[in-house]
Order: sequence, then structure tokens, then C-alpha cells
Amino acid sequence: MESSKETGCQPPEVPILCINNCGFFGNEATMNMCSKCHKEMILKQEQAKLAAASIENIVNGSSSSKGKEHDVTCALAAQAVLVDLEEVSTSVTPNILSGQSSEVKVNEGPNRCTTCHKRVGLTGFNCRCGNMFCAVHRYSDKHECSFNYRTAAQHAIARANPDLKAEKLDKI
Repeated sequence: MESSKETGCQPPEVPILCINNCGFFGNEATMNMCSKCHKEMILKQEQAKLAAASIENIVNGSSSSKGKEHDVTCALAAQAVLVDLEEVSTSVTPNILSGQSSEVKVNEGPNRCTTCHKRVGLTGFNCRCGNMFCAVHRYSDKHECSFNYRTAAQHAIARANPDLKAEKLDKI
């Protein structure tokens, strides 16, 4: 007991929960937030300050002597805007997918062998013909592969060994 009187520090009687209701305990030094929520709040405040400063510089016009500082603040402000855009895009993406958007192809269901329709998961083999196969059907002679290996090899050899023609020699 005497040691707590000497230092003047007293432990709190009741633990304080984080004010963001994240389930962790807060601290008076971090404004009754847990360390994670406190760091996120500080980061958001810094990004807001940088964005405000960069917008102010753009509106007022920056001098040439502050070029490097302006570039740094603009880069940081752009990062903050990208973070905000990513948050918006993640919330908008399900709405886009539910519409009639045929451009976005969503991989539905597990990967299956094209020949025997066996589930292959992560162990499937992608063939050059563009299909996925199990271990039994992975070779081109085990499935009806439409890829022409002969012409592909001929083109690879032609690219690797260009024709070298020497200049004609003058006859003496």
C-alpha cells in the first residue's frame, strides 16, 4: 500500500470499456479507447489535416520554394482520398454485382475437372487450352486438348533463333 501512496498512481476500481464498443478495455490516457481505436482515430485526424492543407495550397496557389512540401502533402492527401474511395467501392460493389452487369465474372462454386467434373480445389492443373483438370486428366493426351503444341514450339524456336544473314562479299 505504501508504494502506491508514494507514486501517487492508483489503479481504477472498474475497468473501462472502449467507447467504440469494440470489446477491448480503454484507458484514460487514450481518451477511454483501446490502443487500436486510438491509433485509427489519430491516423484519420492526420489524414484530414493533410487533406485540408493540400486543398488550401491548391486553392491559394503554392510558391515554388515550397514545391517539395507541396508534393508530399498532395501525395498524402491522394492516399487519404484513395483510402476513402476504397471504403466506398467496397460498399458499392454488391450493388453493382446484383445489377445486370455481365462484365464482372464471379467464380461460382468449387473448381472442377473439365473432363470428369471431379472437385480439384487448389490442386487443379491449368492447361494451355484454358481449362482446369484433375491429376488424372492433366496431360494433353488424357483430355481432348485444343492447344497446338507443335506450332507453339515452332514459334518459340523462331523467336529464340532469328535468321542471321551475312552481307554479300565482293568478288575479286
